[in-house]
Amino acid sequence: MTDNMFEEKSKDTSSQREHPLARRVTPRTLDEILGQDHILGPGKILRRAIEADRITSLILYGPPGCGKTALARVVAMQTQAGFEPLNAVLSGVRDIRAIIQKAEERHAVNHRPTIVFVDEIHRFNRSQQDALLPHVENGRIVMIGATTENPYFSVVAPLLSRSQVFEFNPLEDEHVIELMQRALTHPKRGFDDASITVDDDALAHIARFAEGDARRAMNALETAIITTPVEDDLIHITRDIAAESIQRKLLHYDGAGDAHFDAASAFIKSMRGSNPDAALYWMARMIEAGEPPRFIARRICIAASEEVGNADPMALVVANAAFQASEFVGFPEARIILAQAAIYVACAPKSNASYLAIDAALAKVREEKSAPVPKHLQDASYPGAKELKRGAGYRYAHDYEDGYVAQDYGVPRGAFYQPNDRGNEQQLKARLEELDKRDNTSHDT
Repeated sequence: MTDNMFEEKSKDTSSQREHPLARRVTPRTLDEILGQDHILGPGKILRRAIEADRITSLILYGPPGCGKTALARVVAMQTQAGFEPLNAVLSGVRDIRAIIQKAEERHAVNHRPTIVFVDEIHRFNRSQQDALLPHVENGRIVMIGATTENPYFSVVAPLLSRSQVFEFNPLEDEHVIELMQRALTHPKRGFDDASITVDDDALAHIARFAEGDARRAMNALETAIITTPVEDDLIHITRDIAAESIQRKLLHYDGAGDAHFDAASAFIKSMRGSNPDAALYWMARMIEAGEPPRFIARRICIAASEEVGNADPMALVVANAAFQASEFVGFPEARIILAQAAIYVACAPKSNASYLAIDAALAKVREEKSAPVPKHLQDASYPGAKELKRGAGYRYAHDYEDGYVAQDYGVPRGAFYQPNDRGNEQQLKARLEELDKRDNTSHDT
């Protein structure tokens, strides 16, 4: 299986013009790849390996349009090894076997290695990934995998352990603008019949709405160019034309991937950090990306108990009410209900004492010898319990002043729950300290 996209050996200009603009102006050298200096800058290990034509198996991980496939094309043009591209969406085990056979023949005839580029490797299932494994292991092929999903979840562990993972950053707006400016002066841009001018604010608008995705920006720029009439041999792209060419931001958000969990994590941490504005922003990101109200409401309920707890018990009441209300109201109105609850939880005083207390109790139960239930706390409600002295000596708290009497409950007060001095929990702390003093006084007498 071959792919002339990577070889660029065709001299037919018309066939090249059939490719999208993003493909026609793809980077040809490492220096033309922007925004990845942390891995491709001068002296960096990946750059040195590519320039020396001594790369090992790689996994390139990052959002769409940040240069992963562009880097593979640069490797294809620079390497002396055989280069075989695979697209995980279109290829199966049969295609993998065919490429492996070619790699074996290439090695047997001229001792040349083969680089196999697997685009969207996360789309390969386990058996397809396993089909690559023995050949990566014996060195017959060097694999370059590109993925938009976290490889630590989407690539099988044996293949991952035999590869170096390099994370690509999303492009900054200035990088996207520079790439578009290059495209406008590129010798193979494909628009030789007219001069093209693009206003600065038009480029800025496209870059902002592209969200760091150079491919999306190039597609919008190309749409603007081919749909704008030529006047006096000039195509003039204004901001209004640019806005029509890229009308909505495309959020990089996978409901089961990194963006999903990272946004939820940022949402919870913003409520924990008492920043309602940040909480609203991350919630808006989730809403705009299509998260169901239940997913967001559950996170608010968790934060209300784990982060606020008894410092403000109303937080859980508000969160639970928001959960129920958003269930039967639904979007778009549910956004207001969820916002109210998220703001309340973010602004509430914070205590994780309940969370720490239950985890400490669970750890004791799991790791230490089980404590027997004291006789006076045992169930005395069934026939024959009195003969077994179940419940004997139990003191009913409501029979005593202030509804309290000191007695052994199997675990001393303070073993797990340590209230802090914030919000309502300050009152609980004072109450427990008062009871401790009463217990000590009764023991002294």
